[in-house]
Amino acid sequence: MKTIGVLALQGSVIEHINMLKAFNDVEVLQVKSKADIEKIDGIILPGGESTTIGKLLKAFNLFNVLKSRIEKGLPVWGTCAGLILLAKEVVNEEPHLALMDIKVRRNAFGRQTDSFSVKKIMPAISNEPIELVFIRAPWIEEVKGNVQILCKVEEHIVAARQGNMLVTSFHPELTNDLSVHRYFLDMVNN
Repeated sequence: MKTIGVLALQGSVIEHINMLKAFNDVEVLQVKSKADIEKIDGIILPGGESTTIGKLLKAFNLFNVLKSRIEKGLPVWGTCAGLILLAKEVVNEEPHLALMDIKVRRNAFGRQTDSFSVKKIMPAISNEPIELVFIRAPWIEEVKGNVQILCKVEEHIVAARQGNMLVTSFHPELTNDLSVHRYFLDMVNN
């Protein structure tokens, strides 16, 4: 039984928890303290507001311990704001955790009113089309090093992986499709 944490400071926390509850071999923990970070086998950094989550990581003294665990191999999945938190470069902004060799642009797909969804096949994750929901979503402008591109929409990178780090600019937790959550759990189990 693996324990998956969902960073529970702000954002789509409950939605990820509800998706994870569909898996029998997973215990879910809302991560709010340093002690919580020590108990988990993997963590999801949910969508929300990246600047706010970045500030809260520091206010709750979680920033350094989280960064250290990820650097030591803790599997992490950042969705939307979580992707921004993990990026080494953020256009026109200071980076947050600065762990993944990607350059991102916040709100690249537009405002809240520009939200949309598309269906795409992501061969590394599923052979069936997956619904991708974009809400004020970032995109990845550049990848470096050994970053693997998992999906593009309109020629923009929207999903990538580097070692123990997975990022999606879309929100799988807002659909009924468990494919990306299953992919992340496979990362944790391996």
